[in-house]
Amino acid sequence: MMDNAVTRPEDQRVLIVDDDKEIVRVVRAYLEQAGYTVFTANDGNTAMHILTRERPELVILDLMLPMKDGLEITRAIRTSEHLAHTHILMLTARVDDTDKIIGLEMGADDYVTKPFNPREIVARVRSTFRRRDLEASATTERIYRYKDLVVDMARHHVTLNDRAIDLTPTEFNLLALLIRQPSYPFSRAELVQKRLGYDYETLERTLDSHIRNLRKKIEPNPNQPVYIQTVYGIGYRLGEP
Repeated sequence: MMDNAVTRPEDQRVLIVDDDKEIVRVVRAYLEQAGYTVFTANDGNTAMHILTRERPELVILDLMLPMKDGLEITRAIRTSEHLAHTHILMLTARVDDTDKIIGLEMGADDYVTKPFNPREIVARVRSTFRRRDLEASATTERIYRYKDLVVDMARHHVTLNDRAIDLTPTEFNLLALLIRQPSYPFSRAELVQKRLGYDYETLERTLDSHIRNLRKKIEPNPNQPVYIQTVYGIGYRLGEP
């Protein structure tokens, strides 16, 4: 019997936002063929209207848009009570890592650089929803603590010194994995595969960006972390060995 937490593709909604109508047409065709419910927008204002009305679980978002750009939309999503848990897959035509890092720091969960293979987009969307289903079907009625850091798995809620900490879905997933096994040194490959959901070496830099963002939010001094520590030559761990 299929677990009740597992959702069907047609119940999983994706918004594609890009001013290149051909990209939107192709990506939409591939995602609809995979069974997903797809919304589209060619400018930032239309995208915000659809986000507010439909609340899709995942947004494929171009950086360069008319009216509101991708960074403005990312900021709006992450500051919205109703949209904060939306997964953001950022599209960028720029090869400069600065744009990617800024997008991740503002709350994007992942990025794809143009030109891309539409099958890669489908694979990343599928991986995101699969990971959400697995987390929803797992036993989440647990609260994990390390020092003054508290992670409530059921509520997807994090506090530090009794103060709520706002995390993106990917940041929460990474922290949840680390705090389940304090002091265990996770390799970079483990963290990429288990929490970013992909097997591509290039995503290790994305992982580092998410770790930096986490440290900025939970560490008293991000340059001297007491929670998320680097294990040189391996990866990261939560706390002392």
